[in-house]
Amino acid sequence: MNDAAPEAATAPGPLSGVLVADFSRVLAGPYATMLLADMGAEVIKVEGPQGDETRTWMPPVREEVSTYYLGVNRGKRSIALDLRDGADAAIARELAHRADVVIENFKPGGLAKYGLDFDSVNVVNPGAVYASISGFGSGEGSHVPGYDLMVQAISGLMSLTGAPDGPPFRAGISVFDVMAGNHAVIGILAALRHRDATGEGQHVEVNLLSSALTGLVNHSSAYAAGGVVPFRMGNAHPSVFPYEPLPTADNDLIVAAANDGQFRKLCEVLDLPDIPDDPRFAHNADRTRNREELRPILERRLATRGAADWFEALTKVGVPCGPINTIDGGFAMAERFGLDPIVEVGEGDRAVPTTRHPIRFSATPAAYRLPPPELDEHGAELRAWLTTRPKGDHG
Repeated sequence: MNDAAPEAATAPGPLSGVLVADFSRVLAGPYATMLLADMGAEVIKVEGPQGDETRTWMPPVREEVSTYYLGVNRGKRSIALDLRDGADAAIARELAHRADVVIENFKPGGLAKYGLDFDSVNVVNPGAVYASISGFGSGEGSHVPGYDLMVQAISGLMSLTGAPDGPPFRAGISVFDVMAGNHAVIGILAALRHRDATGEGQHVEVNLLSSALTGLVNHSSAYAAGGVVPFRMGNAHPSVFPYEPLPTADNDLIVAAANDGQFRKLCEVLDLPDIPDDPRFAHNADRTRNREELRPILERRLATRGAADWFEALTKVGVPCGPINTIDGGFAMAERFGLDPIVEVGEGDRAVPTTRHPIRFSATPAAYRLPPPELDEHGAELRAWLTTRPKGDHG
């Protein structure tokens, strides 16, 4: 790092000492930088004068602040800069020149006029890892705006989601924004390792469509390797059965007996001892081919008890299954399993409950140092720091 930002040296975590200049907004980039901040990086969130758009994405709210914004911006400090203003643009460039990591999700090429594109930053700060997140890459798709819903449609995900005889549906979250944010973190960490070994920074590019196509996994492979175009099957799986919700005496239960051993255990608990040896159902390919014959057999037995009872009985013998919860039920299940899913970030009136970082480190645990910042909350101190000459700079 060229020059430590205020407080950076005391940050805990495996990325302690890494300075991140965050020029991203909305979801993919802010999600990535939040994860980096949890791991100890010093993240400086650069916002325009109006702030990140998600500040206004409401309801729901917590004390008049968008919970969307709160959910992906902990651990950062905010400085508001108008890049169209020469003095503010100079401060932004100084931040990029001191940073270990620069991350942005502007339209490809959009930062060049401010001297904040990779080539410009690399000349002054050749060790910086520069990460760009776009919708469709920096080539022929660079002119197309990149929103998760568009990518869900264009990638084919929506064609896979919903009832077979119904319309396509979007996923319930911006799944490819989150996936691209995770891919950005992976790329940044790999590039930092290379930088630490060689002193050389590089440009890390992530786009939502590529994240989507790799994230479609078996469906992508069905097309790329098998020439098969899959279509939506409701909650059923094209290659495994049972692997879907099945009705019980009260609520549906997800049953995912994905191999022969699990299916045999399922049948033992359901008191169907002859079914695993029936040649129609002996192996997964048989069960998948004959799913319409097998499903009613399973459903008749499941109808004798409620979903909660079956969950306890089946998980006890190692059969994957689970209730279909609402979000509060998901958090309750995580609490039951000792995962402590909610942590508090900030103190006093600024304390905000937030979802725990997903990775556990035995030696350098994630930390939750700062609540999501107010717009330009740290602007004064950051401007003072960025307008003074870095230590050791005599040129």
